[in-house]
Amino acid sequence: MSKRLSPRAAGLSRRDLLRAGLSGVALSTGMPLFFDRLSGALAAEATAGADARRERILVVVELSGGNDGLNTVVPYGDDAYYRARPTIGLKAEDLRPIDDHFAFHRSLKGFDRLYKAGRMAVVHGCGYDQPTESHFAAMSYWHTGVPNGGGETLGWVGRLADGMQPTPRENYIVNVATQQSLAVRGKVHTPLVFSDPESFRRIATYEEKPVLDDLTGRHGTGNDTLDFLSGVADSAQKSAAFVRDAWARYKSPVEYGIDIGFARDLKKVVAMIDAGMPTRLYYTSFAGNAFDTHVHQVDTHARLLAYAGDAIRGFQEDIERIGRGDDVAMVVFTEFGRRVAENASGGTDHGTATPMFVVGKGVTGGLYGEPPSLTELAQGNLIKTTDYRRVYATMIDEWLGYQDTAGGAEGRIRADGHLRLTERTFAAEASR
Repeated sequence: MSKRLSPRAAGLSRRDLLRAGLSGVALSTGMPLFFDRLSGALAAEATAGADARRERILVVVELSGGNDGLNTVVPYGDDAYYRARPTIGLKAEDLRPIDDHFAFHRSLKGFDRLYKAGRMAVVHGCGYDQPTESHFAAMSYWHTGVPNGGGETLGWVGRLADGMQPTPRENYIVNVATQQSLAVRGKVHTPLVFSDPESFRRIATYEEKPVLDDLTGRHGTGNDTLDFLSGVADSAQKSAAFVRDAWARYKSPVEYGIDIGFARDLKKVVAMIDAGMPTRLYYTSFAGNAFDTHVHQVDTHARLLAYAGDAIRGFQEDIERIGRGDDVAMVVFTEFGRRVAENASGGTDHGTATPMFVVGKGVTGGLYGEPPSLTELAQGNLIKTTDYRRVYATMIDEWLGYQDTAGGAEGRIRADGHLRLTERTFAAEASR
């Protein structure tokens, strides 16, 4: 049977859950956490800025477009699923069983392997109150960690980096993408953003190039602004060279499935980690609104899940191949799930709650959270049972070992010794 953290079974109120955070629920119910806590020695080394190869790393993966969670982690043991989806509902015999109620989509061979190896935690019903069905708004809420806030200019990963490392550190955040995500935007750290490592170079106009060349490497001029600009120019040049060299050196026998852009982007992350880039936070996505399956979903979704599942499994095997399995964990999310009932076009429309996935050698695998009801709905949508920011909080506290006790430092997120991302505190901090 699966491990389920049920708020109702534990006798906790919604307020208790928000106050405790997901990791707190695990402790209260006596269930295993996603991760073992950082050992004292490792935490001390990380705080002292020890060898980057010993520091824990978080990789955040976005499945853009709104992945259909019900056909990803399929509640095949619930008749309501088949009543709502007479055409696109997946037959039990075609699935990869997790237990007697849930199963992975048949295409998710990669997820099935990770789960059976104890490398994957599945968190049911992730979402937030008053959900939106707009791609743009929903993604901004996940990027900032502030649902229904509006106007936030900093992302949760960027603010986390500012809290963990209050002074600038080169390449602390890497965003593998064609353009920077809001999620990685912070006050202190400028993310390194690239898509094609082979052509990654500092770009400038004809008029700007001699100025940048002159700025690069100039330090100790006595002019703080000039020194800052020189540092930025120097860092950009060195970082681009590092990325090109790391990618050129990367060779792996690990199969990632079909070699599409998403799989290649995960390989780039492995290449940077293997080369010793001092990055603590990586961000990438299965881009292009790919999972927006309004029409003829069955075949398209099967193909997308195969691509994503195989690539994520390949990433985990590759990370372990290079000897960094103990240091790297991944969290996978999408901006919303799909409606419970299928539509008239053989697809599903924008919905709300959806599972999140946590992957890594240090993960305590299993099913977490309370599965949302398929019959008690809000205008045809699932009602979230896990605030997604509690999963963020678990990654931050239990994996990265970050507890903000500095108090008053610019960019801090919390100053109570434990980063718990409740609606009230996270929204307040985001407005700083």
